[in-house]
Amino acid sequence: MPPVLLVGGGRMGSAMLAGWRERGVGQVVVVDPSPGAAGLAGAGVTVVAGVAEVPLGFVPEAVVLAVKPQMAAAALPGYARFVGRAVFISIMAGKTMHAIGGMLGVKAALVRAMPNTPAAVRQGITVAVAGAHVTGRQRELADGLLSAIGQMAWVEDEALLDPVTAVSGGGPAYVFLLTELMEQAAVAQGIPAELARRLARQTVIGSAALLAVGDEDAAALRVAVTSPGGTTERALAVLRAEGAWPALFLRAIAAATERSQELSD
Repeated sequence: MPPVLLVGGGRMGSAMLAGWRERGVGQVVVVDPSPGAAGLAGAGVTVVAGVAEVPLGFVPEAVVLAVKPQMAAAALPGYARFVGRAVFISIMAGKTMHAIGGMLGVKAALVRAMPNTPAAVRQGITVAVAGAHVTGRQRELADGLLSAIGQMAWVEDEALLDPVTAVSGGGPAYVFLLTELMEQAAVAQGIPAELARRLARQTVIGSAALLAVGDEDAAALRVAVTSPGGTTERALAVLRAEGAWPALFLRAIAAATERSQELSD
């Protein structure tokens, strides 16, 4: 792995670092001022508090921007000195390449990407778009760094990253909410709390495993478990009623997409 500068050692940054370590880390410098970031240091990994402390002889081929989008204006200009030498990979939600280029310089080689939190167990999915100044080799490097935390997909239209953020970026929260609601509903029907928790969690885990191993899509799997006139059909009639789940999900994804667009400002 070529030298990498990781800006931000939070949940997603540390997940990426763990994936790189599994693939054989080369030399990584992590910039993060938080006290807990020191624990990321190890073989091949140096942690510093700020960009001014990055060793002068360290020349990264990739700079991964894993800071919160609200911190971008203050954090990014200090990394402009790497423009022309490194590809910048941003995982900041909502921040467009135009906005990032305004902070680093218009000639910066930029890749904008949206991973999601299952990256922590290398089961994430990341969608990325490459800017005009990114070379073929730099795109391959970005692909390798991002695929270390799960599946990768590339798109040509940057505007697609707003709905991608809404669907897969926030998607784990929707699944966790479903699990939470199933647990609460089970308790409401008299099932003991601990058993309710096990039922909800393992049902979601097992269903995801079925999706992972088979070729059938979600709709086919749903039909297979829904017996005509049975209990599941009765429940789905409630969930799919006018104004219920289908309409609510459309509204939810639209709202999250809108918020991602707002964060670009």
